[in-house]
Amino acid sequence: MAHWSKYSEELIATAKAIGTPGKGILAADESTGTIGKRFAPINVENSEANRRSYRELLFESEGLGDHISGVILFEETLHQSTADGKPFSTLLKEKGVLPGIKVDKGVTPIPGTEGETSTQGLDGLLGRCQEYYKAGARFAKWRAVLKINKELGLPSALAIQENAWGLARYAAICQEAGLAPIVEPEILMDGTHTIEEAAAATEKVLVGVYKALADNKVLLEGSLLKPNMVYAGNESGQKNTAGDIAFYTVRTLQRTVPPSVPTICFLSGGQTEEDASLNLSAMNQLDAKRPWSLTFSYGRALQASTLKAWMGNLENLPKAQAEFLKRAQANGLATLGKYTGGLEGAAAGESLVVKNYVY
Repeated sequence: MAHWSKYSEELIATAKAIGTPGKGILAADESTGTIGKRFAPINVENSEANRRSYRELLFESEGLGDHISGVILFEETLHQSTADGKPFSTLLKEKGVLPGIKVDKGVTPIPGTEGETSTQGLDGLLGRCQEYYKAGARFAKWRAVLKINKELGLPSALAIQENAWGLARYAAICQEAGLAPIVEPEILMDGTHTIEEAAAATEKVLVGVYKALADNKVLLEGSLLKPNMVYAGNESGQKNTAGDIAFYTVRTLQRTVPPSVPTICFLSGGQTEEDASLNLSAMNQLDAKRPWSLTFSYGRALQASTLKAWMGNLENLPKAQAEFLKRAQANGLATLGKYTGGLEGAAAGESLVVKNYVY
């Protein structure tokens, strides 16, 4: 029996709204350290003022709500305001965009494994979630990280179990506080594995995750899944078409994700901006059963061209916002299976791979 909190109806409405056809999530929840890595190549100092003005650039974009249904914020950003004093959460809501919040505290090694990790942040989570709800957040995100390595037998059963249980505990706690949880078991693209091996590993992980969510009485109708797309490892030499990725990804989801989950929002995982859009579009074009809304929750794949255009310079604001809206539009079309390319930005074809990606 699913656990029904007093927020059940709101949780269900939130999870469904995020999957509105034509829309998806902007992941703007980079930690202070990670946003610094984004600013370094464009020579922008990683100060609170610069972080605030960059996020304001994104959130103030004209027509943001046309293709963006939700924005994941970092804790600092949730409590920040525009230059003229309007809280970001209020600004987003006025644009019809739901504010979300990253609630995990990063990864830590699991002893006895080959460098596998689990995610921290359960201690005190209920109290934090209640505060985030009061501050305007309506959904949350928690990222678990898994790796594929055939020789070492990864992901190990221990890492799958540990990460599935952490995701399920987090999801149940969020729902208790009124936040719809995004469940994110990311399998990194690092490695030499084939697309078939990636599909098998992803299947195994998702089976573990949904078993744990059931054991923790998580209300699936009020939750979202944020998985990796299924493709060959970036050192495999195997080239996958958008059609291959669509087939293996959707088949994996069909085998593992209950139809009660309203929205699946993919992470971009280091794909180029353009590939992330084309692969999502291919999934939505596939002649296959899709009981969930398949959409996006992109960070780098929505922001790489924007950052390049902005360069920390106020004069570049209109240009940077135009780049951002172009990517948002491309991905909005992809959720409808209608993106065929052609909206490339300044960084559209650039690899966004970061080895062992951490926030």
